[in-house]
Amino acid sequence: MGNFARILSGMEDRQRIMELRQLLHRYNQQYYVQNSPEVSDFEFDALMRELSGLEDRHPELYDANSPTQRVGSDLSKGFVQSKHRYPMLSLDNTYNEQEVRDWFQRVSSLLNEDFEVCCELKYDGLSISLIYEDGKLVKAVTRGDGVQGDVVTDNIRTIRCIPLVLQPGSYPESFEIRGEVLMPWTSFERLNAERELSEEPLFANPRNAASGTLKQLNPAVVAQRQLDAYLYYLLGEKLPEDGHYENMMAAANWGFKVSDRMKKCRTIQEVMDYIAYWDTERRNLPVATDGIVLKVNSLRQQQILGFKAKSPRWAIAYKFQAERQLTRLESVSFQVGRTGAVTPVANLEPVQLSGTVVKRATLHNADIIEGLDLHIGDMVYVEKGGEIIPKITEVDLDSRPMLIGDKVRFIDTCPECGAKLIRYPGEAAHYCPNTSSCPPQIKGRIEHFVSRKAMNMDGLGPETIDLFYQAGLVSDIADIYSLTAKDIARMERLGEKSASNILKGIEKSKQVPFERVLYAIGIRFVGETVAKILARSLGSMTAIRNAGLETLTAIDEIGEKIAGSIVSFFGQPANVALVERLTAIGLQMETAGQSEGQGSALAGKSIVISGVFEHHSREEYKELIEKNGGKNVSGISGTTSFVLAGSNMGPSKREKAQSLDIPLVDETEFLKMIGEKPDNTPNNNNELLLPF
Repeated sequence: MGNFARILSGMEDRQRIMELRQLLHRYNQQYYVQNSPEVSDFEFDALMRELSGLEDRHPELYDANSPTQRVGSDLSKGFVQSKHRYPMLSLDNTYNEQEVRDWFQRVSSLLNEDFEVCCELKYDGLSISLIYEDGKLVKAVTRGDGVQGDVVTDNIRTIRCIPLVLQPGSYPESFEIRGEVLMPWTSFERLNAERELSEEPLFANPRNAASGTLKQLNPAVVAQRQLDAYLYYLLGEKLPEDGHYENMMAAANWGFKVSDRMKKCRTIQEVMDYIAYWDTERRNLPVATDGIVLKVNSLRQQQILGFKAKSPRWAIAYKFQAERQLTRLESVSFQVGRTGAVTPVANLEPVQLSGTVVKRATLHNADIIEGLDLHIGDMVYVEKGGEIIPKITEVDLDSRPMLIGDKVRFIDTCPECGAKLIRYPGEAAHYCPNTSSCPPQIKGRIEHFVSRKAMNMDGLGPETIDLFYQAGLVSDIADIYSLTAKDIARMERLGEKSASNILKGIEKSKQVPFERVLYAIGIRFVGETVAKILARSLGSMTAIRNAGLETLTAIDEIGEKIAGSIVSFFGQPANVALVERLTAIGLQMETAGQSEGQGSALAGKSIVISGVFEHHSREEYKELIEKNGGKNVSGISGTTSFVLAGSNMGPSKREKAQSLDIPLVDETEFLKMIGEKPDNTPNNNNELLLPF
């Protein structure tokens, strides 16, 4: 292809990329904000694939606000702090309706003129500030301490209801819009179900889950958790209206997800009617709410009312009382998970709570039981409030019978195998140490191993695994690979077709990448993220097995607790034998291409990155350092091996490096060190660059 033809083709690609981006932004808004999709999922996905292919062909047209960037990169980035242009103040809270009436009266007295109150639901999530310039999202900052917060723009871009680029409209050239990032009940329940299966700590409520998700360093994880957001406050110098309500309606027309449950009220009775209605109706909403926010609607009147030290006089938040019910404690049972953790569960007389019938509630651990002073037959208060997991919060001592039942005590031995329980220093949970022959632990480890995020073996659910276990066909995870079509087909509810599907899934699992194999074998405290970090840092099961505490804790995000668990796991001959069996079966026990890479070029070196680079991003350089055996460190010290120095390196870091006689290595020299040619980059070739 000649230069002219290549330029013409590039111009056509550029035009198509711009068309697709605009089209997909519109379809996103229709689907996630307006709930009125114009095209099918199939058509949407086809357009997205077309755009992704064109962007791969033209990396020079990269745009952080492209619809393709919603999935999030899997590169980790630390958060930087940013000061809010307008402080994010908290509101005065009240649980008392009379205090709402008092607030309304104070506003009336201070203004001495008619006013309106905008009533809106108080969504229970994480406050966020979004900055738009020329119709494009440029920055997203958490509330933080109200003065400054974390910049989480990459994570916010994964939330599909937040527009990255606004459709043409009459919005200000520059403005800020604030809202709440939420995790819908459906996403929350799915996430907790997955964490429960992996025996990870459960999130207590959607607010904690949303907060924990948004603070993830990996935007790809954020994208998977399907967060939502409602916007509720517009700020800027050239807003369209004096009314807060009217400004939010304008923002809705610009493409923002604004609650349609906002209402303007003129009298205190209208306000109280709104509160009373939503105190009940909120239970039917798809997201958690914990109250009502009341704001004087006029921005002019807000300025007249002004602020107190930490909150505005023109707004107040009425908080709903957490719902709780009184019911009887009938018994306490104890469950054993795959790690041996024993969890006490209260079995209750069924009671209606927050729209569901509650029969069981978690008691967490022995300390919680002791603190409640529980007895069988006690009348107990069960609460959800903003939480989906029922918990016992209090014993009604006034209704305790004269003939009191037995005091609830934590058990000493495993309810499944009889082994004496142990409690590790610094931990609240009790564990069954009988990892080799405690049935729930064995079956739990197998269920974890075959799960979707681990080895992803279709057809092997808990019931099927129990069948195989009871029949003596499997007693550990490696036994799965010894199953035959005859073994499977003769099981109850299974047949030849099921056998064929299961065996295909088992065979396919041999291609699962190493980081998921590492997660699947079930080392305590090694979840998905930690497994990925270990795989990238050390590269193979052999390297991880041979690594000591010092080597492991030198890896970013690997602390003594995780490192100790890994060393303990491989210190047990049975676990080593199991891994060797899995290796012989053919599972992936090293990262792809590990044997081909220069994995030791930077071995033992601690490297600081500073400045701006031409050939790779900072995150890519961090990966290259880890892949070549080096360690990324953030601060310069006497143990730093060298600084990878790009252009615009910070003067303070340069001075410190010089004072400590730490070498500065430029980009070209670094790439030579790891065996990569600096000129193998899209921006350093001899072809004619397109004038975009």
